[in-house]
Amino acid sequence: MGLVIISEKKEHWDSRFAFIMAAVGSAVGLGNVWRFPFVCYKNGGGAFLIPYFVALFTAGIPLMILEFSVGHMLRGPPPECFKKIGKKLEWIGWWTTLIPFIVASYYVVVMAWCFSYMIYSVDLRWGADAGNFFLNTFLGATTGPFVIGGFRIPVLLGLLAIWTSIFLILYKGVKRIGKVVAITVPLPTILLIILTVRGLTLPGAMQGVSYYLTPDFSKLLHGDVWLAAYAQVFFSLSLAQGILITYASFLKKKSDITNNAFIASLADAGTSFLAGFTVFSVVGYLALSKGVGIENLGIAGPYLTFITYPTAISLLPFAASVFGIMFYIALLTFGIDSAFSMIEPITVGINTKWRISKTKSTAIICMLGFFASLIFTTGSGLHWLDIVDHFIANFGLVLVGLTECIVFGYLYKVYRLREHANAVSDIRIGRWWDILIRFIVPVVLITLLIASLFENLTTTYMGYPAWAIIAGGVIPLLVILIISIILMQKRGK
Repeated sequence: MGLVIISEKKEHWDSRFAFIMAAVGSAVGLGNVWRFPFVCYKNGGGAFLIPYFVALFTAGIPLMILEFSVGHMLRGPPPECFKKIGKKLEWIGWWTTLIPFIVASYYVVVMAWCFSYMIYSVDLRWGADAGNFFLNTFLGATTGPFVIGGFRIPVLLGLLAIWTSIFLILYKGVKRIGKVVAITVPLPTILLIILTVRGLTLPGAMQGVSYYLTPDFSKLLHGDVWLAAYAQVFFSLSLAQGILITYASFLKKKSDITNNAFIASLADAGTSFLAGFTVFSVVGYLALSKGVGIENLGIAGPYLTFITYPTAISLLPFAASVFGIMFYIALLTFGIDSAFSMIEPITVGINTKWRISKTKSTAIICMLGFFASLIFTTGSGLHWLDIVDHFIANFGLVLVGLTECIVFGYLYKVYRLREHANAVSDIRIGRWWDILIRFIVPVVLITLLIASLFENLTTTYMGYPAWAIIAGGVIPLLVILIISIILMQKRGK
């Protein structure tokens, strides 16, 4: 599925399918596999699905409709859209595109790990102690963020391969994106289904699934569970990253908005739910094989993907290498769509403002991204990745989302966007949507912000020293804010 060029200056998606695949691809990523299952288990199992779907319909889908409407109506990347509302607001658009650029700088490093592990799966190179192999042999993890250590050559080579892939996908514009997502969105889902079927046939799988989904309805009385649901929805759908605004700007004038938002959001939720079966069926098998409780296994974040899962793969009675390769190919193809979608808004922004060719703007950003990623390929990389991700996700993205609600909800008159969406969509939205964007979603985001701020002020994040938190959390947020203001001052052609 590609795009046809309507004029030399503007491209359009060739089909609705291509756009939906791109939107789904940007939303579905590594977090669906390693974050949702753990968050679900930790916050009430099957009962968590209640606050999750409430959050999806009261915040996730409304915000996606908002971003689709903005891009489609104002016809441009975030800097251009905000500039059309008010010249002094252009910096917000640049801020919106720089946040995902920072995310991409460490996200591609995790993909580089997946790339290496895809190769290591051939001979199950991690051996009997997957934890020691990942942390010491592979990452050479140091004792802290300021003990830098050397570059890890396998990670560096994987990083080069991933950034090169992102450039090759993006430099010809959205025409190539449409072709890529037609393969990279369905393929990992198919692989995930195969891995799930295999996992469910293993001894102990049902105990793992039961552990994942056993409902604890008492958790629904806890406010932090509801906050976790809204946070998961917000981060999972690629909201407040300029991606959906940019992609929607390439839609044809009569393209549906609200229906596409429902399809993309529910596809993301469905993939997350499916990934839980994939993960916990294997985790249950591993627990049974080792004779330990599931709670004693590492089932969160990268430890799940690079320690727990490889350990389980090694214990498979047959075709262990095949399933290992399939698992990491699925992660790579899930990840690549999210990775290049994070880079697209800033390259389109540069191309739009300064008329630098798409090839040059993409090359510049990919080179800068590669150099920004280097710190994460050192022995201290795991520490810096943890710190930067925590602060960008909990503060950067939430602040952008809140700013979007304020600008489009109050300064631009949100009813204009609702009327525009209704004019082209099968599913019509009423004034309840205005209320959600102007009041409900901002209250949720402010609550998330206050909760994160309180947590970080009262406890030291993961025991890291204050200087590490300032260097990896505060400084990046301030730097991109300053750069955003500078970019607004630079005149375009």
